Amino acid sequence: MLHVFGYFAAVFIGLALGLMGGGGSILTVPVLVYLMGVGPVRSTAYSLFVVGCTALVGAAQYWRKGLVAGPTALVFLATSGAAVFGTRRFLLPLLPAEIGRLGPLVVSKDLLVLLAFAALMVAAATAMIRGQQSDDVPVAKQIGAVGQPVNYPLILGVGAAVGLLTGFVGAGGGFLIVPALVLFARLPMKQAVGTSLAIIALNSLIGFGGDLLAGTPVEWPFLLGFLGFALGGIVLGTYLARFVPGARLKPAFGWFVLAMGSFILLKELLLWGR
Repeated sequence: MLHVFGYFAAVFIGLALGLMGGGGSILTVPVLVYLMGVGPVRSTAYSLFVVGCTALVGAAQYWRKGLVAGPTALVFLATSGAAVFGTRRFLLPLLPAEIGRLGPLVVSKDLLVLLAFAALMVAAATAMIRGQQSDDVPVAKQIGAVGQPVNYPLILGVGAAVGLLTGFVGAGGGFLIVPALVLFARLPMKQAVGTSLAIIALNSLIGFGGDLLAGTPVEWPFLLGFLGFALGGIVLGTYLARFVPGARLKPAFGWFVLAMGSFILLKELLLWGR
């Protein structure tokens, strides 16, 4: 029965992505773990594939409108792609199943991944609740003084941090990428969103490639079926976005993500060591 709810949740993930242009993918790992019964570490691999494919669909729509800054995306990917691949191919496989102990309590790899992911959910939810800069804000107000040079060192630094984060928890990190592109690459908001989707898509698929090279087992029929439901949700969400402004939905969705992240933290910490 939980699997049925899991597939409905996959549609909801795609629906949120279609309506808001991001954010929905943060639910992929919890859905896979708690509703579909997939292990936490493998769930992060599956999430990379689902997030990568769904973000690619979104990025293609922005690309057709000329809202993807290709050169900037390549600069960002120079460090983020290497970081996500290295994390999935080498770092995660090297971590032992039991990382250590705090007294009688066992710190496992699965627990570490879930706690890190829950912390990411809380951070992403906070960003949604506070609200990103609106598309209606003039570019000059979004990026500060017009004509300032692009800060490539900071873009590369943020790229490395996002790649490490994406590789470890299997999430896109759009709530970090969009502000970085606006502040450091001086992109208008709509172009930052489109460029972010392209970066997320490539980062996620590069990371999933690292999983495949590391020998992570993949149940392709299940994964492709789950992806199909998510893509169906994106198509529906993209259509509904014509009538429902996604910016108004973000705070409410943020509270939902915050509740989910808090639930995971409490659940896993209360069960820790049992």
